[in-house]
Amino acid sequence: MRKKPWLTWLVMMLAVTLVLAGCGKSKQTAGGGSDKPSTQDTLVYGRGGDSVSLDPATVTDGESLKVTKNIFDTLLDYNDNDTSVKPALATEWTISGDGLTYTFKLRQGVKFHDGTEFNADAVVFNFERWANGNADKFPYYGSMFGGYKQDDSHVIKEVKALDKYTVQFVLKRPQAPFLKNLAMTPFAIASPEAVKKYGDKFGEHPVGTGPFVFKEWKRNERIVLEKNKDYWEKGYPKLNRLIFVSIPDNSARLNALLKGEIDIMEDLNPTDLKQVEGNKEFQIFKRPSMNVAYVGLTATRGPLKNKLVRQALNYAVDKKVIIDAFYAGQAEPAKNPMPPSIPGYNDAIQDYPFDLNKAKELLAKAGYPNGFEIELWAMPVPRPYMPDGQKIAEAIQANFAKIGVKAKIVTYEWATYLDKLAKGEADAFLLGWTGDNGDADNFLYALLDKDSIGSNNYTYFSNDELHKILVEAQTVSDENKRNELYKKAQEIIKEEAPWIPLVHSTPLLAGKANIQGFTPHPTGSDKFTKVEFR
Repeated sequence: MRKKPWLTWLVMMLAVTLVLAGCGKSKQTAGGGSDKPSTQDTLVYGRGGDSVSLDPATVTDGESLKVTKNIFDTLLDYNDNDTSVKPALATEWTISGDGLTYTFKLRQGVKFHDGTEFNADAVVFNFERWANGNADKFPYYGSMFGGYKQDDSHVIKEVKALDKYTVQFVLKRPQAPFLKNLAMTPFAIASPEAVKKYGDKFGEHPVGTGPFVFKEWKRNERIVLEKNKDYWEKGYPKLNRLIFVSIPDNSARLNALLKGEIDIMEDLNPTDLKQVEGNKEFQIFKRPSMNVAYVGLTATRGPLKNKLVRQALNYAVDKKVIIDAFYAGQAEPAKNPMPPSIPGYNDAIQDYPFDLNKAKELLAKAGYPNGFEIELWAMPVPRPYMPDGQKIAEAIQANFAKIGVKAKIVTYEWATYLDKLAKGEADAFLLGWTGDNGDADNFLYALLDKDSIGSNNYTYFSNDELHKILVEAQTVSDENKRNELYKKAQEIIKEEAPWIPLVHSTPLLAGKANIQGFTPHPTGSDKFTKVEFR
């Protein structure tokens, strides 16, 4: 029987109304503006810069590691709120009495994202790959394990598979932070088959065992990860999709959050804190402070070869003005290369006070009564410890000018900036560090020991007495003795002045009020396994 036209029209209008009502409801719950449960399963994370590579072993920058933390797993991982270690791809371990042999039982039934099996051979493959490399290829490995296979200082003697799910590490000498080092993001276990398949392009095609699978990377725009439905941690991850978007300007990133274009933003300007705190649609996350921002003084270049010059530049920087202008109280002045939260911190050290007359006196004594010219490199991206590299560089430039040091500000794209620093091409430069494992070794040895030149020691500073102390501190198991050695190391660093330590910041993040399960980690690399929208 033929339907009446007016009845057909009425049915169509009712259907359209229902569709529109359904669309409106979805939009409301996704934005967090309703008390009803959210159906949102994609989180968009706004950050200040793009990654350099998604092969965690080849990079040292936080923008790369914060993404790879979610694609890969390590043998051990850190607990949610600190750097104490817990099982991950390794479920249990034993340590020999002499501290030289570590034996790990591995998690069974785990697959890489390409479907290949995780086992002891995969662990051996990864460590052999790194150990047979160099500082150009795998910079972090050399910093944390005393170099590479060809180096006498290399800590690891052998990595071997005892059976399919048991792997053993034999060390040349004890290394106190060895377990914490294994939990670091750069030492995540990659698929051997994918590494062989993609070669030097593996950083664009990362394959791990982590909670999220790599799907897309549009340079300087976004990286898209999707849920690993076969993840070994049952019931996780909660999100179906995780997207990292690059928005270099802090204010533009905040605007994107306020407009609902992103769900979480990092590096909230301290001056914008009150604006977000007063809005019930959002919440503030404070990352526990485990960082340092500094001016590196390359000890192999021009006047900076002279420690009196380096000391003079330390006296010339007004840290209080920098903190007041750029950190809005969310930072404290730094006097050592590591923050007070790290065991072994030497609080007895007195900082270089802001003293222009003393700075001029030292310059004259060093043979530069009229000053000199240098380049001062400014960071091109905001970091948790450095909210605005350009403006902070300008403030330091003005300080230097008062003692006759003319600093030309230079900058480069982020990956190029780091590459040129590693080659020792800068005079003075702005940079910083967020601790990877909560151990003093990760600051002092990784950043200032001669073994780390070419990787994370961008100042090319080399001191034999410091090296002897730092290597001894690695081999000592007694925490009190280790701490005393690190305090002595900081005294040497203060005297030799390869850095101008600037601040230890409290990094701020902001996000939508309906986000739960997000705990900013002290290392700066967050795992989104437990994050969801309520």
